[in-house]
Amino acid sequence: MNTEGLVEVVLPGKVEPEGLEIRHGAVPAAGAGQVVIRMEATGVSFAEQQMRRGRYYDQPPFPFVPGYDLVGTVQATGEGVDPHLAGTRVAALVKVGGWASHVRVDAADVVPVPDGIGAAEAETLVVNGITAWQMLHRKARVRAGQTVVVHGANGGVGSVLVQLARAAGAQVIGTASPRHHDALRERGVVPVDYRADDLAARIRALAPREGVHAVFDHVGGRGIVASWRLLAPGGTLVSYGSAATRDAEGSKQWPVLKLLGRVWLWNALPNRRSACFFNVWAGRALTRNRFRSRLRADLTQVFAALQRGEVSAQIAAQLPLARAAEALRLAESGTVAGKVVLNP
Repeated sequence: MNTEGLVEVVLPGKVEPEGLEIRHGAVPAAGAGQVVIRMEATGVSFAEQQMRRGRYYDQPPFPFVPGYDLVGTVQATGEGVDPHLAGTRVAALVKVGGWASHVRVDAADVVPVPDGIGAAEAETLVVNGITAWQMLHRKARVRAGQTVVVHGANGGVGSVLVQLARAAGAQVIGTASPRHHDALRERGVVPVDYRADDLAARIRALAPREGVHAVFDHVGGRGIVASWRLLAPGGTLVSYGSAATRDAEGSKQWPVLKLLGRVWLWNALPNRRSACFFNVWAGRALTRNRFRSRLRADLTQVFAALQRGEVSAQIAAQLPLARAAEALRLAESGTVAGKVVLNP
């Protein structure tokens, strides 16, 4: 008999972090094809920062439980699921629902975490690792000897991206605030102050004459044009967010639609460069099995890179689930490097 209760954090509407609510209930039961994971680590990603402002472009209606991903141990298996899965540590990408002590997911959506990797370590690399891996290897197809630009090189995705790019043999120019520059240099990254007035000119001075092979841009807004102009012929711009509009008012879809329109236009021009807007969920509705197998393969590669020491798990802080408001504040402060992790 399981005497544990469910604890979850609820986002009731557009609120300051202190407006998050803690809710108690019964632990869900595993249905057919499902598992219940006892959460050991979940995290604060940029998505939750946008969601609490009502700015994430496909968030569910309020109230809901946020939490983009989680790592934990399978506590119960439903009908049709291998019972041996119980007791194993797994990771899952869920978009919402991760900020809870127990989370029910489809068994096909869990990815085993290799022995020797801690829950908090693994958590730093779920959404950030898959995003970085797929942008680098599936979209930009970066190879050894190429030069790439990573905006926000100290951020959640950016810090994983620069390490994976260096492991692939690429030269990396990374934008970040000056306090992160020494840490970036230690990783073999050439740092540039993202607030410099002549940012594009500074990057161009460091880049090969014909331009760079790839630019990874999570900022969006007006700066995306400068990112596009940095590309060499055959180069790829990977846009994966609109951080510039996090605090903006008005439509949450408009910044993304504007980006998509720009990407479409650039790709229609005969300029030998390409642009894409990366969304980790793309293709899930149409080819669910293919989406799952690709996600599993890519996250497995990221965990293997961690085990080889090519990527480090950067934990900025660990706080209990009940202090989610504090964790969200900390993540939004821009003062920490790595991932803010929540434990039960």
